[in-house]
Amino acid sequence: MRIAVVGGGISGLVAAYRLRQALGGGVELVLVEARERVGGILRTVEIAGEPVDLGAEAFVGRRREIPELMRELGIEEQLVHPAGRRPLVWSGGVGHRLPERTLMGIPAGAESVSGLVDAETVARIADEPNRPLEWKPGGDMSVGELVADRFGEQVVRRSVDPLLGGVYAGRADSIGVRAALPTLAAALDTGAASLTQAVARALPPPSDTPVFGGIRDGYGVLLEALRTAADVKVETATTATRLTRTATGWHLDPVGAVDAVILATPAPATATLLREISPAAADLVAGIELASSAVVALALPRDAPLPDNSGILVATDEPLRAKAFTLSSRKWPHLAARDVALVRASFGRFGNDTPLGWSDSDLVTAAVEDLTTVTGIEITPLTAVVQRWPNGLPQYAPGHTTRIAELRSATSDLPALALAGSYLNGVGVPACAASGTAAARRILEHLT
Repeated sequence: MRIAVVGGGISGLVAAYRLRQALGGGVELVLVEARERVGGILRTVEIAGEPVDLGAEAFVGRRREIPELMRELGIEEQLVHPAGRRPLVWSGGVGHRLPERTLMGIPAGAESVSGLVDAETVARIADEPNRPLEWKPGGDMSVGELVADRFGEQVVRRSVDPLLGGVYAGRADSIGVRAALPTLAAALDTGAASLTQAVARALPPPSDTPVFGGIRDGYGVLLEALRTAADVKVETATTATRLTRTATGWHLDPVGAVDAVILATPAPATATLLREISPAAADLVAGIELASSAVVALALPRDAPLPDNSGILVATDEPLRAKAFTLSSRKWPHLAARDVALVRASFGRFGNDTPLGWSDSDLVTAAVEDLTTVTGIEITPLTAVVQRWPNGLPQYAPGHTTRIAELRSATSDLPALALAGSYLNGVGVPACAASGTAAARRILEHLT
């Protein structure tokens, strides 16, 4: 038996690992990756002689996929958690404490954003429960449209945008409520009388579980452990160009005949491979837009007087070029012990990928100048590393959940084929790992 996995990101590697677990050594697994390395938008490099992540550097700790996967692979000792410091929001030329009791920046009450927005906006939020709410159960709209209508534009730009920018490299105007905030959509569907009430219902219950987790020596540890455990033949710098059905399975160029295939590729590549076998499915995937971003990792002198915060998010009505800074040495205790202070500057949002056209030196200059502005200290980096992520994150636009449901339906009659990836049911690392597991399960159900 021969199975192909197209795409060597976390989704594809988890899918290959799950197949190997279930099928043992009696199956040939081939993983095809267009890049010259596996990992997708996860990448660990050395800075000042030690590993640093240039893609995602954390995962949602309340989801169990990654901690459980680490235990299975015998690397659970690598699990770390942040120090508990909170980020700031840079707005109006001042750093504000990140509002509490919010759902992706949407406040459950006016007091949450007092000081971040003006008095008129605070009064509008306080009065919101007194205004009739129009929401069609099962419907959808952009997060920006909903929040601006109920709470005002300042809440969107200063509280919601900074958080959505970190998750999707997008803005509230490009992200739909139902896909990005399913608990909020559920609260609205079941009759919440106001957005204030819906947010209060949708907030997660208090928990002692850390909100985020990380990997001490970077995601490269997890990627290598998955690759080894999957015992998969990896063909990097190889682009899958065409997928066709045969009498007994599939033919994938340039791999050849396979009994089953998992497409763990970004949306555009998936659309290309589906075009011949299911034009309707290809059209659905092709309609998903993507955002590009870039990360500049800075190593500073260890004694650099950085703020005692985990990071600084930038409101979208500010003139700065960077959208956020992760003060990594403040956020993670294991990084605080190193000989340098580490900071990551993030650039690029959906609809504004101008920084990606800049040279590396221009990006580093912008990172240093903007970091100087938000911290008030003179920044002199010892080392700077630039990582670009062109078309790295799908945008969960209004109607995304309907699109994915229709995609599932359009591919349901394609035997021994499964889809995985960040464009399906979540862009975070745990969601991608879950999509890889689900794809492997679909193939196993067909084969058995």
